[in-house]
Amino acid sequence: MSEENAPTTEPILRIETGMHTAPIRQISIDRENRYLVTVSDDKTARVWELSSGKLLRVLRPPIGDGNEGKLYAVALSPDGYTAAVGGWTGSEWDKQHSIYIFDRESGRMLQRIASLPNVINHLTYSPDGNRLAASLGGRSGVRVYETNGYSQIFADSDYGASSYGADFDSAGRLVTSSYDGFLRLYERTVDNRSLRLVTKRKIEGGTQPYSVSFSPDGGRIAVGFDDSTKVAVVSGRDLSLLFAPDTDSVDNGNLFSVAWSMDGRTLFAGGKYGKNGQERIRGWADGGRGKWREIEAASNTILHILPTRDGGFVFGSFDPAFGRVDASGNRSLFVTAAIADYRGMLENFLISSDGTRIQFGYKQWGKSPARFSLVERQLITDLTDSPTDGLNAPITSGIAVTDWENTYAPKLDGQELKLEQYEISRSLAIAPDQSRFLLGTEWQLRLFNNRGKELWKAEIPSVAWSVNISGDGRLAVTAFGDGTIRWYRLTDGKELLAFFPHNDRKQWVLWTPSGYYDCSPGAEELIGWHINNSADEAAYFFPASRFRTTAYRPDIIAKILATLDEDEAARQADEEANRRQQALDIARSLPPVVEIVSPVDGSYFSSSEITVRFRLLTPSGEPVTGIRIFVDGRPVKTLRGLSPFPSGQTEDVRDVSVTIPERDSEIAVIAENRFSTSDPATVRVKWRGRAAHIIIKPTLYAVAIGVNDYESDDLTNLRFSAKDAQDFADALRRQKGGIYSEVIVHLIVNEDATRDEIVDGFEWLEHATTSRDMAMIFLSGHGINDHLGQYFYLPQRADLNKLRRTSVLFSDIKTLVESLPGKALFFIDTCHAGNVMGKRGRKSAMPDIMGPVNELSSAENGAVVFASSTGNQYSLESEGWGNGAFTLALIEGMDGEADLMNQGKITVDMLGAYVSDRVKDLAEGQQTPTTTKPKTIPDFPIAIRVIG
Repeated sequence: MSEENAPTTEPILRIETGMHTAPIRQISIDRENRYLVTVSDDKTARVWELSSGKLLRVLRPPIGDGNEGKLYAVALSPDGYTAAVGGWTGSEWDKQHSIYIFDRESGRMLQRIASLPNVINHLTYSPDGNRLAASLGGRSGVRVYETNGYSQIFADSDYGASSYGADFDSAGRLVTSSYDGFLRLYERTVDNRSLRLVTKRKIEGGTQPYSVSFSPDGGRIAVGFDDSTKVAVVSGRDLSLLFAPDTDSVDNGNLFSVAWSMDGRTLFAGGKYGKNGQERIRGWADGGRGKWREIEAASNTILHILPTRDGGFVFGSFDPAFGRVDASGNRSLFVTAAIADYRGMLENFLISSDGTRIQFGYKQWGKSPARFSLVERQLITDLTDSPTDGLNAPITSGIAVTDWENTYAPKLDGQELKLEQYEISRSLAIAPDQSRFLLGTEWQLRLFNNRGKELWKAEIPSVAWSVNISGDGRLAVTAFGDGTIRWYRLTDGKELLAFFPHNDRKQWVLWTPSGYYDCSPGAEELIGWHINNSADEAAYFFPASRFRTTAYRPDIIAKILATLDEDEAARQADEEANRRQQALDIARSLPPVVEIVSPVDGSYFSSSEITVRFRLLTPSGEPVTGIRIFVDGRPVKTLRGLSPFPSGQTEDVRDVSVTIPERDSEIAVIAENRFSTSDPATVRVKWRGRAAHIIIKPTLYAVAIGVNDYESDDLTNLRFSAKDAQDFADALRRQKGGIYSEVIVHLIVNEDATRDEIVDGFEWLEHATTSRDMAMIFLSGHGINDHLGQYFYLPQRADLNKLRRTSVLFSDIKTLVESLPGKALFFIDTCHAGNVMGKRGRKSAMPDIMGPVNELSSAENGAVVFASSTGNQYSLESEGWGNGAFTLALIEGMDGEADLMNQGKITVDMLGAYVSDRVKDLAEGQQTPTTTKPKTIPDFPIAIRVIG
């Protein structure tokens, strides 16, 4: 690739949910069925642990705008060590494409096979792992490479159309399929250095053969077709038709993906064939000649099927989703996307007149409706029988636009509107004044005037399933196939804002094109920055949380739709906060990168002292200032004063000795520079040493703080904050003798809750807690943000004119949490109703606890955080409850109500789920608590049932 056609070095903002956000085109597994690799239109390849569905690694080739970087093909070597990926891997202006060879364990790119003439549709390794075949688009045919160096040993470009399928048998023969209608069979040459064409043949069943699969003995080849519901079985010797499995009852779609079971006794096929909203995979007994059964697999097209050693199979689908089915036909694993499905939503996509409120559906056709308010920073999902409250559906009448839904030829007054070839129209919205209309397609947004003249078009991230225009005519709002909803300036199509609601119906994130963002607790990991290196290196990815200090700007987000300009919104927000304007510069403020070299994931150990070898990289060139080592999410070692890298180097390898507990553990390494900290590099290690004879229970240390009666007239008194702290402390004491050998609580309420007493309590907690213990902090009362957005907890004698001297700054809390050696839980309940007055006697904005929650629960700080509410919600309290709703739910949950499975123990996740449901019920949907846990910390028990 020439320098001018090298991948862009500009940071690219991407969604990252831990799962694909676009169709999974191909899958691959290793011989031992340990790993599954998937590739997707979302431009990532992902390595999964096949037994559990756990994500192990994301492989990131270079990407660009539009189609550049979409991945269609993947092959995992039989030994599981290398993964080859390909797709639309050339730039829009340079049609030379590449296959990337990755090390599966580390994610490093080992090699690039360059200069392929067209997109790569399919990849497959030979059973011995010595050869890799690539099926190409257009008329480019097939290429075969020797894997010792990946030099090309064979090419056949005599194809009349794209090739989509390829498969090797154990003898090294290769069969391919092409939309020119031909199957082609190749065998090894006499000297075994290349291949030669044996025969090519068109067969009955369809004109577009899509996938091909050799039977285990190589005697038969199964063929699936894109343009028919038939499946064919042909001879592995000469491609002559042997028979056609029974597909008479397949009355829709196709069965274009085929695979044999490992013993060859069952033939599987799936594709676009489905019933009752479920795509089905059919399996025929007797090698395809016998009776069949059908298995409901996914909700969208089955794109690839592979057999597993247990007699079942794995599949990937358009949803996107992947799954595993055992020999009995039971779906034992199913992993689906974390995105909302906006297909068919259309008239159920509602927006307010100013565009600041939207209503959408999480499920296809607008089901499971939810509402989001930018002003209130709040997502509401309980909308049963809820009125629309001034929200409007898209206007689709008044201007005579017809044939616009799911067609290639939308019309205005009977005249066809000009689209690109194969561009499908999906959605329509007409401006309230009838002067313009917006068309959403597979690839673009297009605005036309009412005479059919195109005013602008905008490239889009995915198919535009629904569009709407605000009542004031200023904004276009669109719901896309990647799960985002985005706002565009209607005058010129400039994107202003993007919104991603996770399909857990709790997390959400908003961001601008430059990367300023606002989010719910835990959701700042849902977006991040893809940074290309050279064409021959894997790309970096940095979650948005790595740039929290400068990029977390809810004040800017709040002004975007009013100003219709990101720069102006930033200027106004900085001016109001008396903050110096500073442009967001992602490329110059990159954190370090850490890769663990050894031990490898899943290694066994019998000694509690191990050496961790890790590679440090500095993409920004900034020196690494510190290294922190964590075990199960808590710090065990910190390294400062590191020696600099050798001159001219941007990476180095270091070793550190780590003490691990005598049990299975997860080790994480985090590096830092002056800008930020790295994403954690993690590895799981398994203990195989002698079991400990004596199990020492931890001690629970806690500080519980609550203020009802404030000294200052500027602060409204509350009713239950002090009682909440007292009742929470009592609930903890009831846990003595269960999980904990001892429970020691330092209670600080009302007049005792001075700044000095609170800070002293923090110091006591820090000094008392050991690495074996549990620490908890409970905070209830009023909180406030200053003009710079810094959060303060207000003690009983807080003076709002002297916040730093009389209040507890968030940095004090953060310092405590990150210094605690044991597990740390933080409970925050400071968004109570009531005026918090400023210097001029005006009510302050709702305190922003989302930023502090995200910071405390980040991997480098490592606290599990329970927050009483989100957005601009109040934390409610009631005489009828005798507590705040949040505290009541916590106490009930820890006493045993959260033990819904009657296991006797309550874990973090169980308590979080109970508190969420219970508070929503108590507050009738007006309060939404959250639980946020660092990704380096697994779920763990924190209480036992103490009620019957």
